[in-house]
Amino acid sequence: MRRVLRYGITTGTCAAAAAKAALITLLSNPVDRVGVPSPIGIRFEILVKECRKLSDDTAIAHVIKDSGDDIDVTNKLEISATVRLTNDGKIMIKGGKGIGVVTKPGLPVPISESAINPVPRRMIEDSIKEVLPSDKGVEVFLSALGGEEVAKKTLNSKLGVVGGISILGTTGVVKPLSMDAYRRSLVPQINVAIARGYERIFLVPGNIGGRIAKQLFKAPEDAIVQTGDFMGYMLDKAVEKGVKEITILGHPGKLVKLAAGIFNTHHKVADARKEVIAAYAGAVGADNELIHMILQSNTTEEAIELLKRADLLQSTFDKIAEKICLRSMERVGNKAKIGVILVSLDGSILGMNENARCTAYG
Repeated sequence: MRRVLRYGITTGTCAAAAAKAALITLLSNPVDRVGVPSPIGIRFEILVKECRKLSDDTAIAHVIKDSGDDIDVTNKLEISATVRLTNDGKIMIKGGKGIGVVTKPGLPVPISESAINPVPRRMIEDSIKEVLPSDKGVEVFLSALGGEEVAKKTLNSKLGVVGGISILGTTGVVKPLSMDAYRRSLVPQINVAIARGYERIFLVPGNIGGRIAKQLFKAPEDAIVQTGDFMGYMLDKAVEKGVKEITILGHPGKLVKLAAGIFNTHHKVADARKEVIAAYAGAVGADNELIHMILQSNTTEEAIELLKRADLLQSTFDKIAEKICLRSMERVGNKAKIGVILVSLDGSILGMNENARCTAYG
């Protein structure tokens, strides 16, 4: 029998619950759970780890992030809210220790402000308004115990969020094992690149492509966009946002799949690496024996070595790069100029299409 996966709650929901619990504690007595409204129109009942008064006008509450069955680095993180009553009728929300600060444009939060996204901010405000006296205001200070260390496992530093995690969430809930959520988390890199005024972006599936982009093109860090296995999705989003020039860089172990029209490069989706390399090697003159050896190879690096010995390395990967470009251009409706560069594990260029060659050496 297939197990039903358990949903979780976002850091935004945790922050809203902690803020409301702290305010209730200040106004009356500590609570062990609170109800908070959500953007999807339902209310969540959230357990509260602890809440207590700190003074006559200040209280604190702690909520433990529960990601359900989702793979989430913020799972079990402790989100805290310290509230202080004021007489100005305003609700002020600020980040403290463990909450990141925005340092780059392109994100939904202005530079120098705490990385508390708009939807979670509204959730916090709506939750507080349910218990805040009409003649009072409140200051909310959020913190995340261990947030600085957890943030190192995210894209925050690349996006320009430093010093901690972001308070996130568009629905209030975390869908378990959601690839869609992961894909969406990659898109802000494109927003940052556009906001910094870069006309060309570099789509790289991993660190190898990123390193070569810096070496060959002197590419700024913010112009390099990590795609993971979602090269097709990120191509779509880049063009959707108006990017006109894209260079795809990376190891052929991922990228040769694009030549076969496979734009989600995860091995569980499809794997035609050896078949693609063997086919294009044959197209540039490989004999039957070499083609058979490539098809029997265990790794892409082994196939690379076979092509190198046969003096067919560059011609094979140049042809593959041209096909990747053609497939990518077809996918985005020819709305962007696309260059493709394939590199080995040591960073050597294996092949490139004509667009990339003109850009690199022209």
